[in-house]
Amino acid sequence: MTNLYQQLQTPAIPDLPNPQDKYERLTVAQTNASLRTYFTKVSNFLQNIASPRGARFLNAPYGAFQDSTDQTATANTATVMTFNTTDFSNGVSVVTSGGKASRLTVAQAGIYNLQFSVQMQNTDTQLHDVSIWLRKDASGAGIDIDGSTGFVSVPNSHGGIDGHIIVGWNYFVTLNANDFVEIWWSTTNTAVTIQAYAAGTSPTRPSTASIVATMTFVSNLSA
Repeated sequence: MTNLYQQLQTPAIPDLPNPQDKYERLTVAQTNASLRTYFTKVSNFLQNIASPRGARFLNAPYGAFQDSTDQTATANTATVMTFNTTDFSNGVSVVTSGGKASRLTVAQAGIYNLQFSVQMQNTDTQLHDVSIWLRKDASGAGIDIDGSTGFVSVPNSHGGIDGHIIVGWNYFVTLNANDFVEIWWSTTNTAVTIQAYAAGTSPTRPSTASIVATMTFVSNLSA
């Protein structure tokens, strides 16, 4: 199989001869041949990019992360969500701060699409509310992003079975190089936790991550 990089190498600028004082057919033919080869390579380059599968040549920043542990919070207290597993990382990584691996950090400035899902559990017989919001870097300090808070009520336990709900949203976030985004949450009652589960039976099914988050590059920053 042809290497994609080889298909999309930037063509080298041709080394054209200096103009001659006297017309020489051979020199003109050689110059035309060099230009024809160069523009053919440029045309092929652009056709590959513009083709229906042109994105396969592009390398955009992305990251995918999850956590396999249970996470708890003190009632009515802002608590940051953390990650212990990196599934994919290309210019987006989790950075640890204050002993917590929470900062989804980008190496390249741009607009990013942050998507996440959180598996929540409630062991109480009453439903309880949870709020989730984003915080991002601003000159080295995290600040809450206005308008990012979402509210959800986690179902109560019923028939001896804990209440469960999976919460997921996505946001576009503008970031400078080396900025980070964090996901924060609070609960009105400690009976609500962010929960991971082992693989199940009847039917057989895979394990459940407590939190999953992805960050993908959308566009460079507007001028």
